[in-house]
Amino acid sequence: MKLSPLQQYGIVTANYWAFTLTDGALRMLVVFHFHQLGYSTLEIAFLFLFYELFGVITNLYGGWIGARYGLRLTLWVGTLLQILALLMLVPVAASWPKLLSVIYVMAAQAISGIAKDLNKMSAKSAIKTVVPETPADQQQGQQQLFKWVAILTGSKNALKGVGFFLGGVLLTAFGFNAAVGSMAAGLALAFLLTLVLPGEIGKMKSKAAFSSLFSKSQGINVLSLARFFLFGARDVWFVVALPVFLEASLGWGFGEIGGFLGLWVIGYGIVQGSAPALRRLWGQTSSPGASALQFWSALLTAIPALIAVALWRQVEVSIAITAGLAAFGVVFAMNSSIHSYLVLAYTDTESVSLNVGFYYMANAAGRLVGTLLSGAAFMLGRSAAAGMQACLWTSSLLVLLSALTCLKLPRIQPIVSNRATAT
Repeated sequence: MKLSPLQQYGIVTANYWAFTLTDGALRMLVVFHFHQLGYSTLEIAFLFLFYELFGVITNLYGGWIGARYGLRLTLWVGTLLQILALLMLVPVAASWPKLLSVIYVMAAQAISGIAKDLNKMSAKSAIKTVVPETPADQQQGQQQLFKWVAILTGSKNALKGVGFFLGGVLLTAFGFNAAVGSMAAGLALAFLLTLVLPGEIGKMKSKAAFSSLFSKSQGINVLSLARFFLFGARDVWFVVALPVFLEASLGWGFGEIGGFLGLWVIGYGIVQGSAPALRRLWGQTSSPGASALQFWSALLTAIPALIAVALWRQVEVSIAITAGLAAFGVVFAMNSSIHSYLVLAYTDTESVSLNVGFYYMANAAGRLVGTLLSGAAFMLGRSAAAGMQACLWTSSLLVLLSALTCLKLPRIQPIVSNRATAT
């Protein structure tokens, strides 16, 4: 059966959605389970060290593999590795020595990190292969690309929020071991859908040289550095510090925290997916450029600082966190949506997986630094509130660096891809 490009993309997206559910749930399961066992925030952060570190390596080499051998291979390998990582966590027990648990879970998380970024790179790169070329109307093509990117990234993050909630519910209802086992079984079913994909998706007509791993585009390089700071700014307070803070300061249960963070990510995903419509509502009819990203990055800089000040002034914690998270989510979603569009706007179809892989390498590096800083900065405070403030001030600094980096972004040039010139 020959699938149309749109059908191929639908299968890739469905698999990515299923993967995203397990990824979000697994993060909450690990944070809650090991916090429940008495691990410090820094020790929990180290559990994610290899997850993020191997994501950096995977994005760099995964783009080259996708360009050389096709996106079907990277998608398959990513999904199967996530199933393996989940199955590895089934026998983990509270009776294990702490050092053994940390090393073993770090190894499983390393495999999950490789899996996540292979899946993400495959799904994001596939967009460029199905959006039709419009040499006669570049603006129309860019607007369509922005719309498709926003839909994928928004839906992915909404489902990741559902995954956060799912993780808290599964841990409460079934326990850690049964939860990861059931997720492995569900993802295996999603993998079966991908077996009908053709092998040529995303494959370059000429073999990609190993030297092409690093992007030679100024736009991609500058955007990648801005992405590094942006996602470090999010994860420095959201990944480890915030769940622990909510449990320690407000006494929330795991299901409540998972549900709260899940609703935030769902809302964030809805805003991200609605970014093109929101821009039209505000009178912005053209596709976004560097100036739009500069504006949203500058606006985001103030929000973590304002939340930190509110906590320092002892404003009601639930109000400060809820209002602050809502504002941060809306502005961060607009930033991320424009980022995800620009990385494809700065590249051509032929080398899309190479440039997307390089770009998400920077994304993973930012998450790695942010995760480690989240655990370390939180421990600097003498109380949970002081630790949270330290994380928020660090976040504000990282967003400022992202905003300053965006000032170096070039204008988007019309791209005529090799696919277009060949036909």
